[in-house]
Amino acid sequence: MAFATIGTKGITDAAIATADIADNAVTSAKTSGIPARPNAMPLAYNGNMEVAQRGTSVTGLTNGSSGYHTLDRWKWHENGSPSSAWTMTQETLTSGNAYADGFNNALKIDCTTAQGSLGAGDTLHIEQRFEKQDLGAFKKGTANAQKFTFGFWVKATKTGTNIIELQDQGNDRAVSATYTVSTTDTWEHKVVTFPADTTGNFGTGNGLGLILRFYIFAGTNYTSGSLQTAWGASTTTDRANGQVNNADSTSNNWHLTGVQLEVGEYTSDTLPPFQHESYGDNLARCQRYYNIFGNNTGKPIGMAAFYTSTSAYVGPLTYPVEMRSTPSITITGGSGDAEATAGYAINHSASNDWFQTFASSATSTKELQLYVGSGVSAADGDAGRCKIGDSEANKGKVEASAEL
Repeated sequence: MAFATIGTKGITDAAIATADIADNAVTSAKTSGIPARPNAMPLAYNGNMEVAQRGTSVTGLTNGSSGYHTLDRWKWHENGSPSSAWTMTQETLTSGNAYADGFNNALKIDCTTAQGSLGAGDTLHIEQRFEKQDLGAFKKGTANAQKFTFGFWVKATKTGTNIIELQDQGNDRAVSATYTVSTTDTWEHKVVTFPADTTGNFGTGNGLGLILRFYIFAGTNYTSGSLQTAWGASTTTDRANGQVNNADSTSNNWHLTGVQLEVGEYTSDTLPPFQHESYGDNLARCQRYYNIFGNNTGKPIGMAAFYTSTSAYVGPLTYPVEMRSTPSITITGGSGDAEATAGYAINHSASNDWFQTFASSATSTKELQLYVGSGVSAADGDAGRCKIGDSEANKGKVEASAEL
């Protein structure tokens, strides 16, 4: 085959003569490392642990603390009456294998009160929850059902066997798998594959479809059976057999980052690279489930208009993205209506009207309306800027949660 020379930087015939490929030289191409979802957003949320709208650290997590505390989309969940206590933080990484792989943050839990002897019903796990309508690629409940593969970086003080569980909430089906922490306090990359399930379609809609659980400890109610490594009806005694007790010493820490979910079966050699989405995309996906206004002293949150001389509306406050469902609203206020104790203020006519808290109304998946009926005074129709109170101890915040 002849090639023409292109200007002074052309390609001559001789320059590529050795690059000829015979028709039969290529018989197959490697496809095992190509993800089944090319150009798609990650299925797992906040897998690189970068988004923490609620805050970066919380202490004293123990019995009764189930909920979202720091990192978005990662829920602290316990059962029974565990006596151990923990600090949960968004950890900044500066070294180690996970850092070298491109991760700057991690979820860290630090045991501050140990529990060497677990109650039979005691468990603790870190979990993420998925909507039904986001899981169609797995084709669960059909003859073409696909496997689930999770890759993640983990570091723990306690070595030994740990359990990951998947639970199909709608069909009450579950499956568990193990991974091993081999070296204390060292970042290790793990790849865990769960089997396909031809029973129980996830269905559609924005309801809870799947729960991913990383167990931290589990009492005998959850470990006395045989680990359920094939999909089946959820059986409590088969959920976490073999799980080490990460709560048996106040020296124990447990860290997680780089969590990815892929459709199909992969090994450590074939797992697609972690999809490092932009921070903005990551945040927007988290804001479908949670938004916060305020929590920064003196910062504005919206415009206010007086509809009587002693009452005012603020808003509407529009969510950055449409939320999963109509959210529940939590309003944190100050302790009084004076400047030093107020949670909020309306700045109008070159002065501030300080007040303790808001009420909410007209909530939807797209916006929130706030109103205040005491502590303010102006002429009907006056307008001004609403802001968070100036006192660090009493600063207000408005939270909208549509978590699964």
